[in-house]
Amino acid sequence: MAVSRRLFVTAAAAVAASGGAAPALAAPGGTDLTPAASGGADPAAAGISESPGYRIPVSPDDTEADLVRKASRVRPTARQIAWQNLERTAFLHFGVNTFTGLEWGTGDEDPDVFQPVGLDTDQWARSLRDGGFRLAILTVKHHDGFVLYPSRYSRHTVASSSWLGGQGDVLRAFADSMRRHGIKVGVYISPADENQYLHGVYANGSARSGRTVPELVEGDDRTPTTTYTLDATDYGAHMLNQLYEVLTEYGPVDEVWFDGAQGRIPPDKVEKYDWDSWYALVRALAPDASIAVSGPDVRWVGNEGGLAREDEWSVVPVAEKDYGRTDYALSYDAADMGSRDALVAARPVADHLQWWPAECDVSIRDGWFYHADQQPKSVDQLTDIYFRSVGRNSVLLLNIPPDTQGLLPAADVTRLRQFRERIDRELPEDLARGARTTTGRGVFTVDLGKEREVDRIRLAEDVRHGQQIEHFVIEAHDGDGWRQVTEAGAVGASRILLLPAPVRARRWRVRVTASRATAHIAAFRLYRSDV
Repeated sequence: MAVSRRLFVTAAAAVAASGGAAPALAAPGGTDLTPAASGGADPAAAGISESPGYRIPVSPDDTEADLVRKASRVRPTARQIAWQNLERTAFLHFGVNTFTGLEWGTGDEDPDVFQPVGLDTDQWARSLRDGGFRLAILTVKHHDGFVLYPSRYSRHTVASSSWLGGQGDVLRAFADSMRRHGIKVGVYISPADENQYLHGVYANGSARSGRTVPELVEGDDRTPTTTYTLDATDYGAHMLNQLYEVLTEYGPVDEVWFDGAQGRIPPDKVEKYDWDSWYALVRALAPDASIAVSGPDVRWVGNEGGLAREDEWSVVPVAEKDYGRTDYALSYDAADMGSRDALVAARPVADHLQWWPAECDVSIRDGWFYHADQQPKSVDQLTDIYFRSVGRNSVLLLNIPPDTQGLLPAADVTRLRQFRERIDRELPEDLARGARTTTGRGVFTVDLGKEREVDRIRLAEDVRHGQQIEHFVIEAHDGDGWRQVTEAGAVGASRILLLPAPVRARRWRVRVTASRATAHIAAFRLYRSDV
């Protein structure tokens, strides 16, 4: 007998944070550094009432000091920490566009055009693993509405193609291969759907009402032990049913990726997406999955070049819109998302400060889908993107599109391997591993035991205690005294600095000069590149 659950999809329920937090980057010890010139007191010591949390409410009446104090109390969830530790993730754009040459399909394609006769998802997984990627996201459904598994709720799927006699299931092969090779599984299900628009479901003006998920169809052999009642339009219910299929029939899913695109429909027809219900179902069926980038766990960095801001903050002002969707209080392409000035600028429109880290998406080729006349980016380009994404407190999402055979192109596979090898040479042995360390007020010092050349520096905060550092300097002792080598602003989970020339010294230190509250250093790593 099935149990029916009514999911109350208030914004709070839809984005409820999980308890507990996993360790962040490996340490030199998670040292507490009280900044020498913080510009902000430790909230606990000051008797502040706000409890640390994933979201903290703000008001137009908050002063700058109030906003900074609240920002210092924002903490990531366990799923967000696990996501940020991935560093390099992959996107796989694959579907009817691969065969039509389009980037945005029309929804009325003949499904028989989809003929990946050499499909080898193990080749995808091996190539991504060898390239250093730890999670991969498949475009299970792109804007054209073509679905890469045999869904019960659409005829625009692989089951309508003669490929494998209508028995093909790309999602099944993908999920099995990724797990077999130690790669986490992500799914992209496009909110926009040209096929469902053509069939009168998308943007049909239907009202939201309670919908039972899963909705059993003729010939359905499922006997769900639990059903869910969620508010949705006709199309919102269609999405809920497909989400249910994906999240209950293909094993554990680690990331669910939505964008906010609207279909290419007449301007008087708009589908207002049921974000709250979609989020609630994902949380119920895949509680450990991060929801990105139109989602409460991960935000889009604001460009498709893979580039984070110089100072990228994970604590940013947000506003809830459109049935509980987490949205930007500032413009998504703002040059500054989380500094003191940004917090103040967002004050009239923000309703929360939230832990909402950035994902930097970019394609290895010019297009998102495979086109035979395009070539992959150079190793130098990919390396620059790495340092300007992973090196700036963000996660890199690199798209590698399979070709019409169903393989990752040989040139792209070679480039992925070269890219991993280059990063391994850029950041080889950590010279500070096992070195003697000392801690002073706002200062963390490493003694390497002898003079060593350094030209790459990696710093990380223990983000279980939030993101606090606003400015720091790196100094080396040259025998006569300490001299500054470089400086930067925000740190977060990962900040990598490239020195213009190697510096030789035995003793190195990071000195925190401005911080919102007590800074917790998780990593201070020194490298001599081999490039």
